[in-house]
Amino acid sequence: MLAASALALLAPLTACGGSDTAEGDGKTLRLWHYEQQDGALSKAWDAAITEFKRTHPDVKVVFERKTFEQIQQNAGMILNSDKAPDVMEYNKGNATTGLLAKQGLLTDLTPVVEERGWDKKMSESASVTARYDDKGEMGGDKWYGIPNYGEFVLTYYNDDLFKKHNVAKPTDFKSFEAALAEFKAAGITPLANAGNDHPAGHWLYLLALSRANDTWVDDYQLYMGKVDFHGPEMTFAVNKYEEWLDKGYFDKKDVGLKGNDMTEQFVSQKRPIMVGGNWWFGSLTTDIENFSWSTAPFPGSEKTLGSGGNHWVIPTKAKNKKLAEDFIDITMSDKIQKLIGEQGNVPIAAQADTITNPRAKELITAFDTYQSNNGLAFYPDWPVTGYYDTWLAATQNLMNGGKPDTVLDELAAPYDKYVASRS
Repeated sequence: MLAASALALLAPLTACGGSDTAEGDGKTLRLWHYEQQDGALSKAWDAAITEFKRTHPDVKVVFERKTFEQIQQNAGMILNSDKAPDVMEYNKGNATTGLLAKQGLLTDLTPVVEERGWDKKMSESASVTARYDDKGEMGGDKWYGIPNYGEFVLTYYNDDLFKKHNVAKPTDFKSFEAALAEFKAAGITPLANAGNDHPAGHWLYLLALSRANDTWVDDYQLYMGKVDFHGPEMTFAVNKYEEWLDKGYFDKKDVGLKGNDMTEQFVSQKRPIMVGGNWWFGSLTTDIENFSWSTAPFPGSEKTLGSGGNHWVIPTKAKNKKLAEDFIDITMSDKIQKLIGEQGNVPIAAQADTITNPRAKELITAFDTYQSNNGLAFYPDWPVTGYYDTWLAATQNLMNGGKPDTVLDELAAPYDKYVASRS
């Protein structure tokens, strides 16, 4: 019997085309996603539904808008019932898509991917989170999800403050540090940050990536080799982080702030540089009205935090899988991919030169730079369940004056324990 929370998930929150249940007759497509109604992706999926209806005039589309939490908490239970949708948006990662794939609840899409050429529309690094092995770990040879968009961490600059203080825009790590020093000399804390949320940990991992190669990333994220947390990559990261704290490039008082506090530092022009995810891009476009700003890849690192986005999956118990495949194919089309880009998100299969929105084109160009160079290195908390809290505590410890070696030990303990348990 389904739990009450799972039963609630079955009740339509938003429907279009009725509430009938698909019966495997090729005449009904049941679709779930959790994007906010006015967001770039929701607008793209609305357009994809319209296109699907045009190309499938005899098919009824039953769309239900869920919340991320509803699907995250109850997906396994729902997909193991006869109420599974034909296609739904689902979170990438070993603990989510990987787990359901291992449990046999998701359709292996590998033959369809090859037949429809979806694999040719994205880079190897962007597809890692769509592919899983028999253990349910990402990077395998079987496709269980199809991402339509990308996500990554990049640099946001307040161009007006750079001009006002005659600071040159950085082109590499050396000039980036020079810019930090010039702003600090002018009495300005240069870097936005938030210690009680993901940004502080993202900074630490990004600094490690500036000294990392493909092998180190594969070892850390995919368990392909032993990771030495006291090696040059992480040692450089904690030492540089401590140095920037001591020099006042970060404010130690940021230790208690959340991500929205960090963006407010940038929007209010208190900090001229913010390094953060492209997920902040849309709100910045709306919130910033009184100064010029731009984006660029983080200088001095060929790698950054990022991956393919959350993706479409087809449940094993879906009744109309062919219709689900047709819908996914539409979301991968040039028309829908271009719409994602024009709306300010990062399409996974559209070229920047096809986008007319200049700031969106700048964003997509940065993503393409990383994607084409195998530069998407995922996120620091992915390898271990519950590791996010470890990274949060470790970076707060560092911001509060903890010794770098102690911070590295703090990060290493749960990681090493998990890796040992896999053997």
